Amino acid sequence: MPPAPSKPLPAVLLRARDGLILHQTLYAVAKLGVADSLDANWRSADELAQELKMDEDALYRVLRLLASQGVFEENDARCFRNNETSYFLRTGVPGSVRSLFIFWGSDFHYPSFGHIMHSIQTGESSRTFLSGTDGFEHLRRDPEQARIFDDAMTNMSELVGPAIAEAYDFGAWGSLMDVGGGNGILLSKILRAHPALRGVLADQVHVLERARERGYLSGDLNGRVTMEPCNFFESIPSGCGAYLMKSVIHDWDDEQARIILANCRKAIPADGVLLLVEWDLGGENIPSNGKFIDIVMLILTGGRERSPDEYRELLASAGFRLSRIVPTAAQFAVIEAFPV
Repeated sequence: MPPAPSKPLPAVLLRARDGLILHQTLYAVAKLGVADSLDANWRSADELAQELKMDEDALYRVLRLLASQGVFEENDARCFRNNETSYFLRTGVPGSVRSLFIFWGSDFHYPSFGHIMHSIQTGESSRTFLSGTDGFEHLRRDPEQARIFDDAMTNMSELVGPAIAEAYDFGAWGSLMDVGGGNGILLSKILRAHPALRGVLADQVHVLERARERGYLSGDLNGRVTMEPCNFFESIPSGCGAYLMKSVIHDWDDEQARIILANCRKAIPADGVLLLVEWDLGGENIPSNGKFIDIVMLILTGGRERSPDEYRELLASAGFRLSRIVPTAAQFAVIEAFPV
């Protein structure tokens, strides 16, 4: 017989509803910048509402809920202040997740989950179903949504970049091309962790323009890094020993992923290496961020997270041999593959 549940099962399931409400209230306070308006001193809900041009009672009720869940602190005078948790909803602080919540609650991200049945019925992205175009094309056409996405991915890379840079000996390859590397923040973490390494950031022209504006690869990295325009569905620049792609292959179905990997194979020298950084799914019945992100990929992009066997087969179809999978402290894994 299975073990007796530690709590009534319906209560466990009903907590999922609370998760939806909690998520959207976090989106709202992140969007409003509430944590930026608070510090260690108490501020009244009325004062905050006037500053943020919100309804006082509605804002109070949202903050009351969040304080009851350990985000912000409330006193008996309808006043609030930041605590150790809400600190990470502030802008620009180490470990900030504000941009992630703004993205997750945005019109680009959130409405697609209301059409999850379309994705389950068809295996196709409900995001594409809603907009008539794939998500990346939509971002290209909508600069404001692209900025929100860009900020969110920057937050994520800031959180996981040090663990990835530490987990694998990137410096052994002498040179590293980050293909689809966005703002270059992950590449900057890797280059600083491996001082002898030379880097190349490869991405589309408009992405590289944003990377230059952000400046993550400037300052002490001047002279060690260059930028190369790249559309990985067409071709990938040559000239490096190691080629890195973080959270690229999971965006695409097997057919599209194979095209990207085949272009990598043409660029990578016989003695080079391909390094995919993707979420670790974990074993059966084991909770993992990768299993959550897998559903995000199903709904938003039509892509997927993959098991080691699935990566082995996919890589082999594009001319690579999976050598090993290196875990990191951030639930990502570095998948090392060699040309064959």
